[in-house]
Amino acid sequence: MFPDLADPAVAARFPYDDIAEGADLTPGTLLAAYRSGLFPMPGPGRRLDWFSPDPRGVLVLPELRVSRSLRRSVREFEIRVDTAFTEVIRACGSTRRDGNWITADFVEAYAELHRLGWAHSVETWRDGRLVGGLYGVEIGGLFAGESMFHTVTDASKVALVALVERLRAAPGPRLLDVQWETDHLATLGVRSIPRMDYLQRLAEVRDTRPCFG
Repeated sequence: MFPDLADPAVAARFPYDDIAEGADLTPGTLLAAYRSGLFPMPGPGRRLDWFSPDPRGVLVLPELRVSRSLRRSVREFEIRVDTAFTEVIRACGSTRRDGNWITADFVEAYAELHRLGWAHSVETWRDGRLVGGLYGVEIGGLFAGESMFHTVTDASKVALVALVERLRAAPGPRLLDVQWETDHLATLGVRSIPRMDYLQRLAEVRDTRPCFG
């Protein structure tokens, strides 16, 4: 269904990030995409586009940068996992930074993945109120981070720290994918690697036992 970008001859035909268009957001399609190194975003109109960035943003777990101030912030929040998935994805979709690309169709599709045990949220709470978090898809040792949000300073960063700690504590190789390196994510240790590098790492972790669930 999706091109085999791990084949150099195939990859040479796709030198750009936007690889394909069409298909749907059913669980089977989404999981096949992530296993192939792709992820969806809305295109013009009601079109669905599939991306495999080159280079790809990843966070190598030991390279997470936690500043002194962030270490202090970690102590100020309660961390919960998978207790408010739909609220997290809706909050991510309401932030201007994400350009409101998380449409109602995406919320419904990823909520279904969550119900099936493939999508997860890491949440930061304060005084019983959800104030930040992130969500993503886990397949084997891959955690494909999709988006994060915060309404309180450092709340999303603390969720990322908690995610990295959880992944590092789990046995087996792990790959934390963040799609694209941004200036903000670079301050936390995210770096860019070639697409072929990413696909090789993905192949190495796909059979690893998941750490959520």
